[in-house]
Amino acid sequence: MEVHMFSCFMVVLCLVMARFSYATTNESEVVKHLNRLNKPPVKSIKSPDGDIIDCVHISQQPAFDHPSLKNHTIQMKPNFHPEGMKYESMKESSQTRETITQLWQLNGKCPKGTIPIRRTKKEDIIRAGSMKNYGKKRSLSTVAHPHSIDIDLINQSGHEHAIAYVEGEFYGAKASMNVWKPQIQQSNEFSLSQIWLLGGSFASDLNSIEAGWQVSPDLYGDRNTRLFTYWTVSSHSFVHLHFLQ
Repeated sequence: MEVHMFSCFMVVLCLVMARFSYATTNESEVVKHLNRLNKPPVKSIKSPDGDIIDCVHISQQPAFDHPSLKNHTIQMKPNFHPEGMKYESMKESSQTRETITQLWQLNGKCPKGTIPIRRTKKEDIIRAGSMKNYGKKRSLSTVAHPHSIDIDLINQSGHEHAIAYVEGEFYGAKASMNVWKPQIQQSNEFSLSQIWLLGGSFASDLNSIEAGWQVSPDLYGDRNTRLFTYWTVSSHSFVHLHFLQ
C-alpha cells in the first residue's frame, strides 16, 4: 500500500466554532463518558500547569476500546527491520541523545509498563460541543491532496499550512521538529507541528497516523504546548484523537 509521509507545520484559523448547551446534556451521561475515557491509573501525577497525568497500564489504554483491538497482543518491538537495522543498536543510539522532558515530568514519572495520559475533564467535553465530537477533528479539517496547491483566499477552509512530503513504502518514520509556544489570538484557533503518515487513496479510503505538538485553547482550555497523537481507520469513520497527550 502506498503511504504518504508528511512533515507538517500548521497554523489554523478556524472559521466555525461549535456551540454547546450543557443544560441539554444529562450530566450522568457525561460522567459515564469520562469514566470510559479515564482508565484506572496505576499512578497519578499533578503537572505544574494544572493537568492531571494518569499512568495507565499499557494494556488498558483507550485505543484498545476499539472492537478490532479486543484481545490484542501487544508487540513491544517489530519482528524485523529493513536494511539490516538492529533493534538493540537503534535503542542504544536513541539513549545517547539529549532527552526533552514534558512539564509534568518535573513532578514524577510513570512506572515501567504504563503510559502517561492526560486526564479528561468535564470542561474538555463541554468545549467539544458534545460527547460525540470530543476527540475528533472538526469537519472542516479535511486533508487536501498535496499536488493541489491552488490557493483560494475567499473560500479557503481556514487552514494555513506548510508541508514537505514523500511517497513510498515505509516501515517506520521519525522527525525532528522545534518545540515552541506560538501566540494564539482567538480561542478557536490552533497551531501545530507534526509528522503525518497517510495510507490509501485521497478519494475514498484515506487513513491517517499523526504525532506532534499543538497549541489549542478550544481543545485544552489554555494556550500551552502539548504532545498529541491521532489515528483513524475506515477512512475517518472511526477516530482516536489526543488520547496520548
